[in-house]
Amino acid sequence: MKMIVGLGNIGTQYDETRHNTGFMVVEQFARDYHLGAFTHAKVEAVIASGVVDGEKVILVKPTTYMNDSGRAVKPLMDYYRLDLADLVIVNDDLDMPVGKVRLKTHGKSGGHNGLKSIIQYLGTDKFNRVKVGIDHPKQGTVVSHVLGKFSKDERPAFDVAVAKAEDALADWVKGEDFAHLMNDYN
Repeated sequence: MKMIVGLGNIGTQYDETRHNTGFMVVEQFARDYHLGAFTHAKVEAVIASGVVDGEKVILVKPTTYMNDSGRAVKPLMDYYRLDLADLVIVNDDLDMPVGKVRLKTHGKSGGHNGLKSIIQYLGTDKFNRVKVGIDHPKQGTVVSHVLGKFSKDERPAFDVAVAKAEDALADWVKGEDFAHLMNDYN
């Protein structure tokens, strides 16, 4: 069983914003692999699940808001009795340009409060991540940037990045070693 957690904020006011990149990736994965609609779980999350290439997959969107994502991830890890190797977190990254995707097997939060929360709740930073670039703000504050939407000029590169992130996740679900995938996708 594999669990893919997309990070984002709940509420229609956050739909399609840069900070909801993780949500957008798992939503696209659910559509393309016919995993059904996201439904409320017994913890603070909505989930979609199904089977991809013989592997059970659970897609998770925490409903705790970004800064407390770990509060949803840890109980699901415990409930499904998953090892850290069976978890991937998908998040936005300010330090990468729009269109860039990077896979990591561990590391600090890089200032990302969702990752910081997950590290705190799991007690480790040794879990797989798919990071999707959203770029630094050219003007204005970081908060207004991450809560803003992609421009028309950025959207094609972002859509390519979502597809690349989805491909990496699918390869992992189908049995590819995550560290090996780093060589292919980074």
